Amino acid sequence: MRVRQSLLALLALSAAATSVQAADEVVVYSSRIDELIKPVFDAYTAKTGVQIKFITDKEAPLMQRIKAEGENGVADLLLTVDAGNLWQAEQMGILQPFSSPVIDANIPPQYRAGSHAWTGLSLRARTIVYSTERVKPEELSTYEALADKNWEGRLCLRTAKKVYNQSLTATLIETHGAAKTEEILKGWVNNLATDVFADDNAVIQAVDAGQCDVGIVNTYYYGRLHKENPNLRVKIFWPNQADRGVHVNLSGVGLTQHAPHPEAAKALVEWMTTDEAQSLFADINQEFPANPKVKPSAEVAAWGSFKADTIPVEVAGKRQAEAIRMMDRVGWN
Repeated sequence: MRVRQSLLALLALSAAATSVQAADEVVVYSSRIDELIKPVFDAYTAKTGVQIKFITDKEAPLMQRIKAEGENGVADLLLTVDAGNLWQAEQMGILQPFSSPVIDANIPPQYRAGSHAWTGLSLRARTIVYSTERVKPEELSTYEALADKNWEGRLCLRTAKKVYNQSLTATLIETHGAAKTEEILKGWVNNLATDVFADDNAVIQAVDAGQCDVGIVNTYYYGRLHKENPNLRVKIFWPNQADRGVHVNLSGVGLTQHAPHPEAAKALVEWMTTDEAQSLFADINQEFPANPKVKPSAEVAAWGSFKADTIPVEVAGKRQAEAIRMMDRVGWN
């Protein structure tokens, strides 16, 4: 009997040890570039001892993987870019809401899901860039004005297949309605200097090379290229400062529906919204902190301050399908 009791006690201790060990890790499915996120996870491990395991892929395969794994899922968190992607993950039923006074205090409501299924971690402005050789900043004003005839043959855009442009279009629909937004998009397409590009870097490089005079890109692409080439003949312009402000989107994170380590995952997310983590996360990515109490890096701050659109970013997801159909109709491919 004593031997049996001893064995049972040993098994109980072993199970408890395994449980503690499992709780001391968090598994993240991430669409962020490894070198942009690993330093943040390393800092958290150094601070808490919690190990962060992360798997990197494109957002669509990651979301499908979480859905396919179901109750046997290994991911605790989905880390990805753009509110449109996070909203899509929520609609797929692969995220679970959780309330946190820490997150609510650190991240403004327009950068969080109303359902608490996800929160923003860093911000990126999708703004106008222009040639310093062929455009004077006073010629620029709004996104909408890029549809005017005076920009004919002078505009460069990224493909409509990328969620960043889908989200921008979705917020235009929310602001102007469908009919007006379609007019704007038609004007942009009519003003294209060349075929659309595969990424934002190519848009900036085309402006620098003289292939076009203006473009629309995410700020961190500009930051990375400018760091590589300080003589870049391109600058940022903040549009719509007399009305609603610059379109802002985000990178963010959600707790998976069947997270094996939900409490440890929640603690990591809360930490990632704090001053310490926000500075690190935003600086590495050349993005703006989602926590307004945290200042951007000196390099990002050098681009100048701006008024941001206050439309809740989840609108980008809610109107995503409508935006895609509209972009297709006007020939933005």
